[in-house]
Amino acid sequence: MHLRYDVVMTTTSAFFWTGWATLAALGVYFWTIFNAGRARGRFGVKAPATDGPPQFMSILRVQVNTAEQLILFLPALWLCALFRDDRIAAVLGAVWVIGRILYALGYYRAPSKRGPGFVIAMAATACLVIGALLGLVGQVR
Repeated sequence: MHLRYDVVMTTTSAFFWTGWATLAALGVYFWTIFNAGRARGRFGVKAPATDGPPQFMSILRVQVNTAEQLILFLPALWLCALFRDDRIAAVLGAVWVIGRILYALGYYRAPSKRGPGFVIAMAATACLVIGALLGLVGQVR
């Protein structure tokens, strides 16, 4: 099979902004992984242990919950980009990234402060799912 360069370039540039949103989301996830690893050292929690002081547990929960949320977010992001619009998906992806950062910073301060960031990120994911669904329904003939 031979891919035509003009087709590949048109297809890939159609998802330019969603690509950036994806990289930003992965950047947030790497940041949470780094924070969890650093907390292991700071609090003396050796792998594979996952229990430690409450501050360590909060940092670890942010990392694990972000991984859990990526499972919903990334397919929704790309389905919305594919079947609805690249820019709409990317803006909602940016909202998700901001929500996850707020979630992490709130959780790091106190678990009770994680709510607003969680709601923002989940709302963005829900909007992506709705956007993908509307785009798919629009394809039905």
